[in-house]
Amino acid sequence: MTTRPLHDALAIQPPPVDSPPDVLAAIVAATRRIVEVRAEREPIAALEQRALAVPARGGRFRAALCRDAGFNVIAECKRRSPSKGVLRAHYDPVAIATSYAAAGAAAISVLTEPTFFDGSLDHLAAVRAVVDVPLLRKDFVVSEYQLLEARACGADAVLLIVAALTASDLGRLHAEATALGLDVLVEVHDAGELDCAVAIGAAIVGVNNRNLRTLTVDVHASEALIARVPRGVVAVSESGLRSADDLRRLASLGYRAFLVGERFMAAADPGAALRELLCS
Repeated sequence: MTTRPLHDALAIQPPPVDSPPDVLAAIVAATRRIVEVRAEREPIAALEQRALAVPARGGRFRAALCRDAGFNVIAECKRRSPSKGVLRAHYDPVAIATSYAAAGAAAISVLTEPTFFDGSLDHLAAVRAVVDVPLLRKDFVVSEYQLLEARACGADAVLLIVAALTASDLGRLHAEATALGLDVLVEVHDAGELDCAVAIGAAIVGVNNRNLRTLTVDVHASEALIARVPRGVVAVSESGLRSADDLRRLASLGYRAFLVGERFMAAADPGAALRELLCS
């Protein structure tokens, strides 16, 4: 008998066509169920033991985003997205990450969310085995279990999305991640979310130009929020960045780093595309 992949079996059905889609809510619901299943397979105590056996690498990700020479690009490994569908039919995260590292990526983001992005923790572990560049586990983190998974697979940092969490969960997960020796990229989309990030003491704030509920992109989100980012907080602009001019303009406003994914995934050679961007 053929067994369906876990992410297919747990996929959340799309909302009725006459209701406005909330992509973020669907992803978070799927994530919570997937974490439940994983925790049944490997109890959290066993996972914690495995995670703590991996040396902590806290501070490396943040330091990489603060380099003074050139653009600090977090280059992303991502096979699929809810907005664009399959970005790369023949997806080899190890080859892609190796090319990013050789091209000068400040850090590498690896998608591990399976249902909507075709990601996997195996991708993260495999990339960690071949590159020393700081790694971000890119996922919809809703529990401590996922933080332990991130460290066990060699991540230097995790993503916490303000819109996906309550204020109390955001603060708790931020503190737990920091205690585990993980840097935290706290992602916001508007002024209210930025205030939440600042309130928990986020050291790295990413402004996502993509609205995760509707998937629309507006780079003006980064322009509008940078003045509200406190001094000392590393500001990262995410999504919708296409050219060196985009990066130069945002750097002049105060952004220290830039997360770029789809532009590279659409290129025949992602590493060459990154190199071209960095040299422009």
